[in-house]
Amino acid sequence: MLELFQQGLMAIFTVQIFGLVVMGVAVGIVFGAVPGLTAVMAVALCLPMTYGMGAEAGIALLVALYIGATSGGLISAILLKIPGTPASIATTFDGGPMMEKGEGAKALGVAIVFSFLGTIVSIAALIFIAPWLARAALSFGPHEYFSIAIFALTLIATLSTGSMVKGLFSGVAGFAFATVGIAPVDAIRRFTFGQTELNSGFEILTVLVGVFAISEIIGVAESVRHERGVVAGAVNLKAIKGFGFSWREFFGQIPNATRSSVIGIGVGILPGIGAATSNMISYIVAKKRSRHPEKFGTGIIDGLVASETANNAGIGGAMIPLLTLGIPGDGVTAIMLGGFLVHGIQPGPMLFVSQGPLVYTIFAALVVATVVMLVLEFYGLRIFIRLLAIPKHILLPIILVLCVVGAFGLSSRLFDVWTILLFGLIGYGFVKLKVPAGPFILGFILGPMAETNLRRGLMLSDGDFSGFLTNPISGVFLSLAILSVVWHSVQALRAKRVRARRSAI
Repeated sequence: MLELFQQGLMAIFTVQIFGLVVMGVAVGIVFGAVPGLTAVMAVALCLPMTYGMGAEAGIALLVALYIGATSGGLISAILLKIPGTPASIATTFDGGPMMEKGEGAKALGVAIVFSFLGTIVSIAALIFIAPWLARAALSFGPHEYFSIAIFALTLIATLSTGSMVKGLFSGVAGFAFATVGIAPVDAIRRFTFGQTELNSGFEILTVLVGVFAISEIIGVAESVRHERGVVAGAVNLKAIKGFGFSWREFFGQIPNATRSSVIGIGVGILPGIGAATSNMISYIVAKKRSRHPEKFGTGIIDGLVASETANNAGIGGAMIPLLTLGIPGDGVTAIMLGGFLVHGIQPGPMLFVSQGPLVYTIFAALVVATVVMLVLEFYGLRIFIRLLAIPKHILLPIILVLCVVGAFGLSSRLFDVWTILLFGLIGYGFVKLKVPAGPFILGFILGPMAETNLRRGLMLSDGDFSGFLTNPISGVFLSLAILSVVWHSVQALRAKRVRARRSAI
């Protein structure tokens, strides 16, 4: 393990790849800091740029963007009291009040340091958990993979939104679009309507860019006309020593940071939930466990530590199911899965056997990008603060053009350009109807996996489905899938009854 990690570090510290990591972190911070430009958009937009790169360089760029954008949201959350990304919502609760009290530099220092620590802890968990889980997954067959895919689909459908119906609808819609093209196993054309471009189905990259990037552009463009100019608060960075807080304060936050890291990693491992949930859960838990919960929301570092440690700890957590099972943990890793496939890499347990050096190069890229993030965020704050003032009407057309160029560069055909526009409208419709896009992407990715392994499992069992139930691991995951749906249904009914009682009163 140590030798492979050293080889990975040597690969990262070449001029080309290290330069890409620094650039990726810097661009990611900008996308995280500017409200409306998310980590998902950053990775989706830059994914086409990796086509001409080697696998190591391309994946290193994507993970650097992921780390930079996840942490970058803290800048606007503190300075503007506007979360740059959904992962930084809870950061505004205490970051904004600290800024108003004249403690903006301290708030930024605390958030940056604990973002760094949360990411490092999650990467350590990834390095130690992923190989073990991959070895266990080597014994999985079609029955197990089908059940895991179903379990992942029910999780994202029930936990990513308040409405199970909308979540299930989104997941089924994604599965439906994934059936277009030549079917697995028997190679029958489905829903192509005589269009040869549809024989291979919809490219995963065009779907991802459309649903996440184009829909986001449309939504932000719609709200731009109603926005008023916001000015970032002034922060005197020269007047502070180190990161602006004492060693006593640092060590006093270790229990909070440890608990928040565990929450972030745990939530990150669950497919499709993401850092937007973990930062809120961690903040609520920290408030409940605090000796002075009444101070939360008034400007204390406890809330910053809880939020920023948890949302960044989700990075390593989300990478665990991606690398070991080929199941993305959140929206960003869903796009990264597309990046793996572009380079001919199939994530899963065999990845650790067939391409071990590449896996540890990814681990090394994560570590190096985290260190670069710490340095760039602290010493480059003045630059990032100025970028917050760039008008959206300048940024959005540039991003749209880059998305179109990237789609066309995929296969040099206009069909892919029309595809990203189609899925952009679908994604925008989801936003308007408050339908979560996460289940759609998970359905599009995991649907074929579930279908293929269902057919293979039935072939092994001579058409008898009982094999999926009698297989121990498969049976456990199918049971968990049923329990997750039942649990959410009960919770939804309880919430409905509470609302009915309140309305009656």
